[in-house]
Amino acid sequence: MSKKSLKSPSKGMPWLVIIAAIVILIVITLTATVVIQGEDDRVAQESFDDARVAALASEHSPTMGDPNAPVHIVEFLDPACETCALFYPMVKSWLNEVPDKLRLSIRHVPFHNGSEYAVRVLEAARAQDLYWETLEAMLATQSQWTQNHTVIPERILPAIESVGLNLTRLETDMNNFDIKVRMERDTKDAVFLKVRATPQYFVNGRELMEFGHEQLAVAAHAGNDGLQRGEEIGELPERRVHNRAVLVDLDPEQRGAAAEEQLGVEGRGRRQPAQHGQRHL
Repeated sequence: MSKKSLKSPSKGMPWLVIIAAIVILIVITLTATVVIQGEDDRVAQESFDDARVAALASEHSPTMGDPNAPVHIVEFLDPACETCALFYPMVKSWLNEVPDKLRLSIRHVPFHNGSEYAVRVLEAARAQDLYWETLEAMLATQSQWTQNHTVIPERILPAIESVGLNLTRLETDMNNFDIKVRMERDTKDAVFLKVRATPQYFVNGRELMEFGHEQLAVAAHAGNDGLQRGEEIGELPERRVHNRAVLVDLDPEQRGAAAEEQLGVEGRGRRQPAQHGQRHL
């Protein structure tokens, strides 16, 4: 073998080493990028989850039931929403039956025209420890102070007179800064959670996607924490809410068509946003 043939392979070796080094560098860079991106995604998801948990914690909100209950229902409610008025008694009856297993937190979203005034009344009633009585009175007399999905503010206080509120104090408290802060917090959380209609329920952090009595009852029975702990909520009182609960916020013409289409089907389907007076946040 000639000396030339012995030396020729060594001439290509530096290039092979360089190419191999480049390939290794590319692989390392790509791997590092994937790892970093994965870590960034994990951190972003954790941040989102933390924000969601904080938005649903509702620590500043009116709450009824055992604070340690295995099932926590968060309801985004507009006091001028007819469907809210229909569904609230059902949830309240569950709380009365199993107060140690259910907790309800109310968040206010003033979708309907003029609802801000009604929300301020509710928030101010908290200072007199009469929030729940005021809420129930407002929902029960809703038809007296709303017209065409619009709130008529001057009719609210006469309609809830039986609650026994100190009206002078109430009207003063309605302008308090802390009420403004709580209302802004509810609106901010509703936007973050993409609440677009009322009532909107979250059961142990899970949004109720299909709206109706049956869906809410099933979600309450199978709350995440209850399942994880192997606990049963037990039998909740049966209450039938006819499908008009998901139709009340439609125009009269639309109600007729929807009712004909859904006749005989109870508690199924999705909420229908109000067509008159309802605003997006």
